[in-house]
Amino acid sequence: MIYFDNSATTAVNPMVLRTYTDVATKIMGNPSSLHGLGTTATRLLEASRRQIAELLGLDSQEIFFTSGGTEGDNWIIKGVAFEKRPYGNHIIVSSVEHPAVKNAAEWLKTQGFELDYAPVDADGFVIVSELEKLIRDETILISVMAVNNEVGAIQPIQEISELLADKPTISFHVDAVQAIGKVPLETWLTDRLDFATLSAHKFHGPRGVGIVVAKKGKRLTPLLHGGGQEHNWRSTTENLAGIAATSKALRLALDEDDFKRKKVLAMKQVILEELEKHKKVHVFSKMTDFAPNILTFGIRGGRGEVVVHAFEQHDIYISTTSACSSKKNAAAGTLVAMNVPSKLATSAVRISLDSTNNMAEVEQFLTVFRQIYQELEKVSG
Repeated sequence: MIYFDNSATTAVNPMVLRTYTDVATKIMGNPSSLHGLGTTATRLLEASRRQIAELLGLDSQEIFFTSGGTEGDNWIIKGVAFEKRPYGNHIIVSSVEHPAVKNAAEWLKTQGFELDYAPVDADGFVIVSELEKLIRDETILISVMAVNNEVGAIQPIQEISELLADKPTISFHVDAVQAIGKVPLETWLTDRLDFATLSAHKFHGPRGVGIVVAKKGKRLTPLLHGGGQEHNWRSTTENLAGIAATSKALRLALDEDDFKRKKVLAMKQVILEELEKHKKVHVFSKMTDFAPNILTFGIRGGRGEVVVHAFEQHDIYISTTSACSSKKNAAAGTLVAMNVPSKLATSAVRISLDSTNNMAEVEQFLTVFRQIYQELEKVSG
């Protein structure tokens, strides 16, 4: 099997799985319990929080645990909106955000908030000058993802941070789910960032664990109320085994991350060079200013789901767009925002590589690609 769908989810690292199993079987206490077992659990919980904070260059009080990226995005978008409602009701998100951000923001419109979408250019990058025009006195939140999940465009977070440097009343959220281990931390983790979202299963951690970064002094209205866990911000018994495993996964993901990125980039380059030899192929993901692991392309005259299943017949797994929307057989939302014609947009497929992949898999993929391309060429003429 060749797995080229790592942006959808990654395989759990065996060392991470071992940590999960050890904690799940050996530490049975609830961190909220007063007895010794609870104290042991609390110590591990806080040790995991400290390690994650240190790896990100943050304070442990700025790290909160959730069930994943979707909860984190929803909590920040809604939590900031309700916390800052007395000061304004206007929100801006980019037109290429993940549905967890977009749909949460759209729901806020039913609660009386106003929403604008910052446009992107033909390559999928937020146009900062257009974003600036949308800002008004009532603006309380701007949300822009670090790395686009559908084409891999690395968004201009630094430039947006500079734009917001003299606008402290606007909260700035970055969905960094696709960023860890793929782009350097400084690409998105700026001093101006107020909130960020991470998801463990995108960097070889367990599913069902997410991280919310909330900088000191920033406030979020809780989505969950109950036992007062996570400093009374996110009530529910902590997934201790998952959190400890996530801490381990993050350390491993950031270990030699520059070397891993170069390895992945080399594989992407080989694939891209072959794709560009075929006249009916349109490549949406370039090399410069794009994540090294994502390569999205379309074959004119074909449909993305047909190509995905054709590769699957050879035990090669890729995706049409993001995993959250791939079964809808619709054009990727990012490509629509990029004003890609509908027929071309619905032909798009996404390869998402990982440092666990290798050149032998790349060569096998390309061999199968040539076969599929020739078959589609016969059908479409």
